[in-house]
Amino acid sequence: MTGTVIRNTGSFYTVATDDGCEVQAKIKGNFRLKGIRTTNPVAVGDRVELDGDAGAMPFITAIMPRKNYIIRRASNLSKEAHVIAANVDEAFLVATLYHPVTSTTFIDRFLATAEAYAVPATLVINKVDLCHYDAEREEYLEAVSYLYRSIGYRVMHTSTLTGEGVDALREAMAGKTSLFSGNSGVGKSSLINCLIPGMELRTAEISTTHDTGMHTTTFSEMFALPGGGAIIDTPGVKGF
Repeated sequence: MTGTVIRNTGSFYTVATDDGCEVQAKIKGNFRLKGIRTTNPVAVGDRVELDGDAGAMPFITAIMPRKNYIIRRASNLSKEAHVIAANVDEAFLVATLYHPVTSTTFIDRFLATAEAYAVPATLVINKVDLCHYDAEREEYLEAVSYLYRSIGYRVMHTSTLTGEGVDALREAMAGKTSLFSGNSGVGKSSLINCLIPGMELRTAEISTTHDTGMHTTTFSEMFALPGGGAIIDTPGVKGF
């Protein structure tokens, strides 16, 4: 039996099988992907083979060759990396210039990593409503957008408060398996709630003390988009 991993909770994996079912699966303790030292041998987006006795939870026995994948540094120092997602058509990095501030260093590192692992990337600057009607902020928004567009990246502006850019983002993701990544608090879950009506993913207020986001997504998961395609939502990344 074959399928695609759509959820990884750390202990178990949810696999959407090719015959239209969703099953919970696990891996054996010694299972490792040859040639890649990572904390997670199986990632959301992986195409896998399953085997198991009738009535028992199946085991993931093999990972099919990956088209690509994208990693970040692992928090477990004994390993080199953590695979965020595999077999991605495009990575959408959600960033904010205010409340909270996404550093250009973080953006640069993400884009460089995507480039290194053959994942096309788009920069989505969210909460642009915080920039409008303020000349200095508007100027900074345009400067950052010009910077990344000038080196060949698509830059999109969105606001879940006003709806600006959401339709354009939905169109850009249509028919693709898209990765959503970014710092906590930049509005990934709110954007997904706009893109997929009825999702109602949990969101949280920004910390007033440090102006940083608080984690609401705790594990990676793939959601189907209306009309085709899918979003892989990932926990907020502090560093890259």
